[in-house]
Amino acid sequence: AHSIEIDLINSTFVRPARFYLSGFSNVPYAKYYYVFLCFVYIMTVLGNGFLLSVIYLVKTLHTPKYMIVFNLALTDLCGSTALIPKVLDTFLFDRRYILYEACLSYMFFVLFFGAVQSWTLVTMAYDRFIAICFPLRYHSIVTKKSVVAMLLFSWAFMLSIFVIIAGLLNRLSFCRSLVIGSYFCDHGPIYRLACNDTYINETIAITAFVTIICIPFVMIITTYAFISLALSRTTSRNQRLRALKTCTSHLILVAVFFLPYIGTNVAALTSYIHPNARIINSSLTHTVPSLMNPIIYSLQTEEVLSEIKRLCKRNSSCFRPLI
Repeated sequence: AHSIEIDLINSTFVRPARFYLSGFSNVPYAKYYYVFLCFVYIMTVLGNGFLLSVIYLVKTLHTPKYMIVFNLALTDLCGSTALIPKVLDTFLFDRRYILYEACLSYMFFVLFFGAVQSWTLVTMAYDRFIAICFPLRYHSIVTKKSVVAMLLFSWAFMLSIFVIIAGLLNRLSFCRSLVIGSYFCDHGPIYRLACNDTYINETIAITAFVTIICIPFVMIITTYAFISLALSRTTSRNQRLRALKTCTSHLILVAVFFLPYIGTNVAALTSYIHPNARIINSSLTHTVPSLMNPIIYSLQTEEVLSEIKRLCKRNSSCFRPLI
C-alpha cells in the first residue's frame, strides 16, 4: 500500500496539472507596470508592422541587407506577441495558473524568438563587415541565397536547442513548490522547482546563454574591431563618416539588445538581485529592444526614410481629389 502511495505521489508531480506564476511580490501599483507593457506592445506591433510593410512594398529594399532587417522585425513582432499578451492576461486579469504543457510552450516561443533576434544581429554585423572591408566583392559575397541560408540556419539551430531544453524539462519531477518566481514561464525558475537531479538542465542553460548571448556578442565586437581597422586605413574622411553612419543603427540595436542581458546576468552571478528588480530587468530586456528596433531603423537609415517619404507622397497623390 505504501509503495502504491509513493507511485501515486510521483505520478502526480512528474506531470503537474499546472504551475502558478507569482509575478511581483508586495508591489502596490504593479498593474500600472503591466499597462505600460501593454502600451509597449501596441507600439511594437505598429512599428514592426510598418517596417515590414515598407520593406515588402518597396522593391528597391528587396536586397540582402533588408532581408536581414525584415527577419529582425518579424522576430521582434513574434517575440513580443509570444510574451506580452499572455503577461497581460496573467496579471491584469489575475489568471496566474497555467497548464503544464502551455507553460512549456510559452517558455519555448519567448526564448526561441529572443535567440533568433540575437543571431540576426550577428548576420547584420557580417553584412556591415563585408560592405566596409570588402566593398568591391560585397555583391558577390552577400547574395540573397547566402543571406537566406544564414537566416534559415539560425532558425533551425535555435529551434533544435530549445526543443532539447523543453525535452529536458519534461523529464523532471516537480515535487516541491509549483510556484514559478517570475512573470512568465522562464527556464531557470522552472527547473529549480524540480526535486530530482537538474545538473543537465543547468548545463544546457549555461550552454544556451553562451550560445545565444556570449558568442554572438563576441562575434559582433570582433567584427567591429576589423571594421575599425579597415576604416583607420581609409584616407578619405567623408568615406569614413559614411561608413560609420551605416553602422550606427546596428550598433544601437546591439547595445539595446545585449547590454541589459549581460548586465542582468553578471549582477545575478556577483550579487543578490531582488525578485522584483529581476522581473523588471528581464521584462524590459525582452520587450524594449523589439520596440526600439523599428524606430532606430526608420529614423537612422536614410534609405528607409526616403522610401517612407516616397510612399507617403504616392499615397497622398492617389487620394488627392480629381477636381
